[in-house]
Amino acid sequence: MIKLNRKMAAAAATVLAVATFVIACSKGGGGGTPEPTNPTGFDKTAMLTNYADALIIPAYTNLQTQATALETSVNTFLATPNATTQAALKTVFKDTYLRFEDVSVDQFGPAETALFNNFVNTFPTDSAVIEGNILRGTYDLSANASISQQGLPALDYLLFNPHAVTDFTGTTATNRKKYVQDIVSAMKTRVSTVLNGWKNTYRATFIANTRSDSGSPIAFLINQFAFEMDQLKGPRIGWPFGKQSGGTQYPNNTEGFNTGISVALATENLTALKNMYNGGGSGKGMSDYVVSLSKQTLNSDVMAQFDKALSALRAVPDPYTTSMTTKKPEIEAAYREIQILLTLIKTDVASATGVRITYQDTDGD
Repeated sequence: MIKLNRKMAAAAATVLAVATFVIACSKGGGGGTPEPTNPTGFDKTAMLTNYADALIIPAYTNLQTQATALETSVNTFLATPNATTQAALKTVFKDTYLRFEDVSVDQFGPAETALFNNFVNTFPTDSAVIEGNILRGTYDLSANASISQQGLPALDYLLFNPHAVTDFTGTTATNRKKYVQDIVSAMKTRVSTVLNGWKNTYRATFIANTRSDSGSPIAFLINQFAFEMDQLKGPRIGWPFGKQSGGTQYPNNTEGFNTGISVALATENLTALKNMYNGGGSGKGMSDYVVSLSKQTLNSDVMAQFDKALSALRAVPDPYTTSMTTKKPEIEAAYREIQILLTLIKTDVASATGVRITYQDTDGD
């Protein structure tokens, strides 16, 4: 965040937000701010080529490699479920989740078609349905209705809940092991599908379209920047903290709840967003495009706000569920900085680049 509920109302809200974004961004042309003039002749093809070749395809390649490493570590744990193999698995699992955060912003093209973020990272997971699936030994992980029963959040629950080790030696051990292996296999397949889609056909389509209207790569990028910021403000940080529930906290709804890595995931997500905005630092990115549109001050404000938000997030230690009680001022500060950054991207950057925000957020600005 991909793209969440109050013990499932938040999951439904995120699915709705992502689905609305998918539908809206898939509609070509029409409406919104006129295409901005670019008197400097900024090379948008070079920018999109940099995004495809230096950022997006390598990020999916890294996730594919890490998913294979996760499968190996999972199988080692399942063969000998104990505290030692679980601890080793937790390290690999965290690395895999972090690599997912690097591609979470890329929910368009092949990822949009495959609803990649939905299947891989709908949280909180539905543990009750998962346990029913395991008990019966029957389920369909390809069905859209199963998104809250699989992916990284499901693995977080199955492999790292307080009784996970004993679960894999109990009466449901055989079915439980198969369920975990099926989740990992499905995730690996989806990563490969998206990566192959980029390599085989979508890369050329992505680079060739330099417009900013709905359905264009630039519109996809700006919408996803804003959408991911909305998810950071809402499901990742604000909602569990009680920002949409009158102060009532929902710690179990955090991303990476059982492994206690929620803040690390949020920080990586925001770092990846900054990296995408500035083109990775060495290549052309949206930051260069904004400057070319005579919006140097806006770009400086956005880059500075990325740093402020990251600094504020890093002041909140994991596990986030503990910090909700012991670090409330720090969380409030991080929330404020994230909100400012969201507004800059969703309003000012979108306006400067002539992009219409087409997804529907879940809680307003």
